Amino acid sequence: MSLTNLVKTKLTSLAARSLKARPARLAGLKPVASISFDDFPKNAWTVAGPVLARHGVRGTYYTAGGFCGRTVEETVFYDEADLTAMVAAGHELACHGFAHQPTPTLTTGELAADADRNREFLRPFLNGEAPVSYAFPFGRVSPRTKRFYAPRFASSRGVHPGINAGRVDLAQLNTVSLELRCWDEKAIEASIQRALHDHGWLIFYTHDVSEAPGEYGSTPAMLDWALSRLAELRIPVLPVREALPVALGA
Repeated sequence: MSLTNLVKTKLTSLAARSLKARPARLAGLKPVASISFDDFPKNAWTVAGPVLARHGVRGTYYTAGGFCGRTVEETVFYDEADLTAMVAAGHELACHGFAHQPTPTLTTGELAADADRNREFLRPFLNGEAPVSYAFPFGRVSPRTKRFYAPRFASSRGVHPGINAGRVDLAQLNTVSLELRCWDEKAIEASIQRALHDHGWLIFYTHDVSEAPGEYGSTPAMLDWALSRLAELRIPVLPVREALPVALGA
């Protein structure tokens, strides 16, 4: 990316963060956490799934329908059998766009077509229902695309670091990365403690999970460590769709 485009992207991102498309105040009655996986590589289910099961928790898988059954740049993605098994185990299938394109690069018409295509792709696995949670591909968002998705999903998630507490924007929720590229146990622990203190909503995210993950992924031990800390502090872990009403005090 050229310097000019990089500056433009950062300015667009700042403008989107300033826009409160779906302002809300979290109830702050108790802390809650969610664990989420983006795109998602097959091992986010086959390797991470058993880790979640050992802890008795369920996750949110932000699904890009265009990756189903494919191998892209040596990354093996999920298939339809995986989706069926995940739903049976109580995990959430959420929307991550069908073609997994940065939303600011698409026209509004293209956004609508992509969202419709991913919704229809997921419906058979959701008993005909539409997904209720969304995550922006690459975390890229603009004021226009934020306004577009805000009324279409109960919540949308970006990649801006932080917990969600007090006044938040449900159209661009904060996250805490578990990715290898920015792994910092002290920083993650500080986020967990803040969520505990502020009765906030902590949303972890990563991509692939293996003993040798890419820079955007995690090892099973990293995932286990984070879930163990939440268990020790008795912070419940729920899929995003279920954590939202808890956070709102509904």
